Amino acid sequence: MARICPGLLLWMTVAALASRGVQAWDSKKVTREFQDIPASYVYVQQALWFAMKEYNKASKDTYVYKVMNVLRSQEQVTDSLDYLLEVEIERTQCKKISGKTENCSAQEDPQMQKAFYCTFIVASKPWKFELQMLKKECSPI
Repeated sequence: MARICPGLLLWMTVAALASRGVQAWDSKKVTREFQDIPASYVYVQQALWFAMKEYNKASKDTYVYKVMNVLRSQEQVTDSLDYLLEVEIERTQCKKISGKTENCSAQEDPQMQKAFYCTFIVASKPWKFELQMLKKECSPI
């Protein structure tokens, strides 16, 4: 019986995997690139809610922040539905301690006002009820 050279066997394995389009561990296969979608879309609203929940949880501010303006919303299809959200957020009059985040109006006192321009990318797998923050980047306005 013929012996197969280990180097040849390794080369054949790599070639077979490459021909099947096997990806690196952390890379995602993009089925559809980011495309604009309406901010009113239900999964965009869910991603916004999640992004703000995560932002407020990580923030050291005693006040809750809220989206005041959605500048751009896009969706990308990978192994999940990824939402790119560009928003303006502002400090509200509601304190975190109160647990109240709905119906909070923006700070009116100029010394208390704070606003940020944020870009969030949220991965959603609605069929598994999973949400994950992929990117959170904010800068003062």
